[in-house]
Amino acid sequence: MTQNWRFAPHDESQVRRLSSEMRISPLLAQVLIARGLQDAAAARSFIDARMTELLEPCSMPGVESASDRIVAALKDKRRITIYGDYDVDGMTATSILLQCITLANGKCDYFIPNRLDDGYGLNCDAIRQLHEEDPQRLLITVDCGITSVQEAALARELGLELIITDHHQRAEELPAADCLVHPRLPDSDYEFPHLCGAGVALKLAWAVCQKLGDGQKASPQMREYLKCAVGLAAIGTIADVVPLVGQNRILVRYGLSALAERAPLGLQELMKVAEIKAGQMLDTEDIGFAIAPRLNAAGRLGQARLAVELLTTSNQDRASQLAAYLDELNKNRRTVERRIFKQAKEMVEENVEWEEHHTLVLAHADWHPGVIGIVANRVSEHFEKPTVLIALDATTRTGQGSARSFAGFDLHAGFSSCSAHLVRYGGHQAAAGLKIEEDKIENFRQAFAEYAADAPKPSEDELLVRIDAEVCLNEITKQAVRELDCLGPSGQENPRPQFVATRVQLAEPPRTMGEGGRHLSLVFQQHNTKIRAIAFGKGEWATQMDEDAGPFSISFAPGINRFRGFESVQLQLKDWVSEKSEASIPS
Repeated sequence: MTQNWRFAPHDESQVRRLSSEMRISPLLAQVLIARGLQDAAAARSFIDARMTELLEPCSMPGVESASDRIVAALKDKRRITIYGDYDVDGMTATSILLQCITLANGKCDYFIPNRLDDGYGLNCDAIRQLHEEDPQRLLITVDCGITSVQEAALARELGLELIITDHHQRAEELPAADCLVHPRLPDSDYEFPHLCGAGVALKLAWAVCQKLGDGQKASPQMREYLKCAVGLAAIGTIADVVPLVGQNRILVRYGLSALAERAPLGLQELMKVAEIKAGQMLDTEDIGFAIAPRLNAAGRLGQARLAVELLTTSNQDRASQLAAYLDELNKNRRTVERRIFKQAKEMVEENVEWEEHHTLVLAHADWHPGVIGIVANRVSEHFEKPTVLIALDATTRTGQGSARSFAGFDLHAGFSSCSAHLVRYGGHQAAAGLKIEEDKIENFRQAFAEYAADAPKPSEDELLVRIDAEVCLNEITKQAVRELDCLGPSGQENPRPQFVATRVQLAEPPRTMGEGGRHLSLVFQQHNTKIRAIAFGKGEWATQMDEDAGPFSISFAPGINRFRGFESVQLQLKDWVSEKSEASIPS
């Protein structure tokens, strides 16, 4: 329970004015004002965000040159190879460019490194292999490569034409590729630096389609392709947890519509196994909790190529087979995840000296390197510390690590400060990876904890949970929730509206649900209104809330639960505080 709630200032006259001018409910008006949209024109522009507001592709650094090189390779009938990453962002980015070039009658294939054997990004062995097979090929990276200085130098030495497209944090030295496509290159004034790898790939594919058309517009066939590609870019954007604002919000908004109308065959089959109704309008939770984990399971367990095949196949039987297999991989992944999380918690509890550390660095020889990133996120939330989990390899005496941040801590900066202890590292502020020699782990643990102790701490304001409004439960109707949906798609930096209700009782005992009782199901009552709620990953709250009995103040995000054709309001419980305690409700 955080209890660090900060209520947005409430000006009743301002709410009435905006509600009247826009002809919207006072509740929506209050949320808009809480998010800095007091002006009706600005609020309407935000709600009505249109595809025409997307930046032209060639305004991104490197896209003009890269698209020219791709068109030239197509005309010369050279092989083009997409070199992707093994996460959902990389898979969708690979699929976007693969389909673009294939539809343009190009000779195109793809290479995705095996997470377990090859590690992240470009590697020299793969470059040598690809050059040996076809030295005339054009190699294009997606979602990786911006830190691959050594690998790019090898490609240049071999005479292999290389285009690097990426969005990750770059180092001071840039790779000497034939062309770099990245929204944050030095001296760039590109207006939107927050695209994911799939978003960058979409911009490049869009530019190629324009050049294959009349220079400004794509052909009818390629326009239809681009509509589908926006859907794939939306999946990558949501899965990579980049800010869902500006260009990303527009891509996801229209991408979700495209998926409902024209999802690729393989995705249609994956939606079936995920029990998402055909033609149903998707939201970010459908992608984040149903689609992305099943795609990600393939990459985490060393079979990312199968996910790309699923996203691009036109064979019905193969699509069904792949969807069922990815679903099974995801079930296996969850089993492994629960075991690692249990071991990680026990490890922390056994090493009491780590309590003083501002970070956690945990290593184990039995951990699967493809799953530790997910578990690192759970551990960081559980212990409220930036966390690094390392899967050890007894043969090489090295470890592969995945890290997740907490409270805004900059992992990339932390790894940079401790780079003397690492073989290599990469990533960004919130999520990062590393490779380390086993005998360096203790030194790294100490150095990383010391860096975190001296690093700038988040301010009290940064740790506050911003509440859009205080409401009564009877205000949270289906109509109200649907109206609030115009603020979406929701995600990083554009969360669902979050409210607080006070003097709320439990209508029935809370119960745990899901595998291992990880989640919590509740029914709240305020006066004559009862609403169901769920708290994801908070099964341990069941005993606490049952013993306390209420009344409670609860913080929640409302949504619509769709089950077997029926719709009902459901709250996602974020936090709670007992009103019996002496602690006052934050203001």
